[in-house]
Amino acid sequence: MDHYIMQLRKGWAHQDGNYLATLLSLRLYGHLRTSAEMYMKKAVEVLPSPFDDLVYHHFKTLASMNGNDISMVYLHHSASVQTLVRILQNQKEENWMLPVMNIMCLELRLLAMKTEKSKRNKNLKPGENLEKCAECLMSCFRICAADNRSSEDDTKRWGMLSLVNQLLKVYFRINKLHLCKPLIRAIESSVYKDHFSLAQQITYKFFVGRKAMFDSDYKSADQYLTYAFQHCHKKSKKNKRLILMYLIPVKMLLGYMPQQKLLRKYNLMEFSDLIEAVKKGDLHSLENVMCRQETFLINAGIYLIVEKLKLIAYRNLFKKVYLVLNTHQIEIKSLLCALKLYGQNDIDMDETECLVANLINDGKIKGYISHQHKKLVISKQNPFPRLSSLV
Repeated sequence: MDHYIMQLRKGWAHQDGNYLATLLSLRLYGHLRTSAEMYMKKAVEVLPSPFDDLVYHHFKTLASMNGNDISMVYLHHSASVQTLVRILQNQKEENWMLPVMNIMCLELRLLAMKTEKSKRNKNLKPGENLEKCAECLMSCFRICAADNRSSEDDTKRWGMLSLVNQLLKVYFRINKLHLCKPLIRAIESSVYKDHFSLAQQITYKFFVGRKAMFDSDYKSADQYLTYAFQHCHKKSKKNKRLILMYLIPVKMLLGYMPQQKLLRKYNLMEFSDLIEAVKKGDLHSLENVMCRQETFLINAGIYLIVEKLKLIAYRNLFKKVYLVLNTHQIEIKSLLCALKLYGQNDIDMDETECLVANLINDGKIKGYISHQHKKLVISKQNPFPRLSSLV
């Protein structure tokens, strides 16, 4: 343990943030917890201020890991991060502590998530510790974002994206996506936007793509998620699969149907029957697939997005009717017959007209309804525009 304290002192004296980040990681140095409490006082005596305070709370965190109360571990580590905030504030025109900030903030979020799952914390409201964690992360973020006087090499703004990614993960977990907007705006307006590490950019694009998807901005969602997928390392099959879980329904809403070999490669065959049903305009099969895959879709958080594919299926079915009849004046009765053929037995003429009106309103069909003649009159030029052209 004496050697460990000397290592910490050396790292601080040499301003070696990467070395200190390794030394202060709970995951790598968790084995020191059995003797941590004994060395708290010595750390305060040997180490310079304010670093001694940070290490003191770090030892408190290690010591608390001997018990089974994850909340105490989180509480002490939170105190470490709060001390780190003061250190960052005092270090003018320096950014060598950013690696320490990154590892401590990451571990704070992971600990907060563990407290949420702990059965011992019955008095905690759902998401309470994650919200407190977000407050700590925001304190670090404000310091980094406000550092506009330092040189490019020494600015703390290089730490912004890693913190934003941690915050995005928290906000998605506690379902407060509206809090993501100012963070995204801060990164998009940063001169360093395209110069952060590729791994950080991929994580950022993934979450911003998901946010755009939930905002029904499918074109942006496609761009961000496609970037994340294409730049994700080919050996990171698990991460590529996760990205595809959101990219596939976005692509489908834009009219692009993924190939079966892609689904097989990334073990996403849950989408196979879904894609076929949408392509055919088979609403009955689509509803059966959604019912069968309900657990998968809900756990992935894409059930409501997949629901929107029903309108694409209606559009594809009506296009088939148009191609079969080869006329620009289609009786609503013909569309109703097609719907009943594909299992929509409870639908009537009025509901069919309503469906057609919605498709026209969304631009998915170019034309109008002649209520007098009970017909859909469609444009002679491109009556069913490409879905990708509508966004």
